Amino acid sequence: MPMAMTDPLSCDGHVHTSLCGHATGEMEDYVQAALAQGLAEIIFLEHFEWGIDYFERTWLFPADFVRYQQEGERLSARYGGRIKVGVGVEVGLNLEGLAETRAFIDSYPWARVGLSYHFLACGQGGHLNMVSRKARNTIGLARLGHDEVLRLYLAGLLRGVRELPVSAVCHLDAVLRHSADVQWQDEHRQLVTAILHAMAERGVALEVNTSGLALGRDAFPAAWIRDQARAIGLNFVYGSDAHRPEDVGRYFNSDQLKETT
Repeated sequence: MPMAMTDPLSCDGHVHTSLCGHATGEMEDYVQAALAQGLAEIIFLEHFEWGIDYFERTWLFPADFVRYQQEGERLSARYGGRIKVGVGVEVGLNLEGLAETRAFIDSYPWARVGLSYHFLACGQGGHLNMVSRKARNTIGLARLGHDEVLRLYLAGLLRGVRELPVSAVCHLDAVLRHSADVQWQDEHRQLVTAILHAMAERGVALEVNTSGLALGRDAFPAAWIRDQARAIGLNFVYGSDAHRPEDVGRYFNSDQLKETT
């Protein structure tokens, strides 16, 4: 469960580092950036994926998680009294590896377990990255059909919420963010509602992710999803999805976000 805080926007709860292979900067650089932003807490949320067949690595290997935990402990001790430092994990969903994913989650004392769903198995073998701007992904997903990809994504996320011990759902509607002409149908909206109710039943928080604002759009998820979540009493947590130290806490002072607290 996410830690209750007087001001949820005083914690950046979704931060990546060079450990994941597609971000820059060391963990300590991000702690110092959070201090400069006046934050009270930072939670690292590095990627875990199981069984993904993809042409580049965007997640940590098992040995990386050992070093990750050790460095988090060192930073927590060094900066204690100035800022709270948490080590969490962004668990990528693979419906064929739920037991293995559950075992991994149980193997460390995480500050937060965020659930995301990046990689969709495709019929010709391998996986497509649903949140990538690379042509091989956007073209492949278009061939599958955006309506079907969105349905599979949301149905899978619903199962993940119900079956995995997670504490937050990350950037719920960020799927297909780089694909054109994506239309949300009634079926998709009904699945979103089912996900939110499943989250409420299991005490899972909804992450408000400011990376959407960096793309010139709304935060993830969109206002209509946040409104539903608020109506059923979900807790909100906030994350910048920083991949550079200077991105820590980005847009946390925007009026748009303050309205959700």
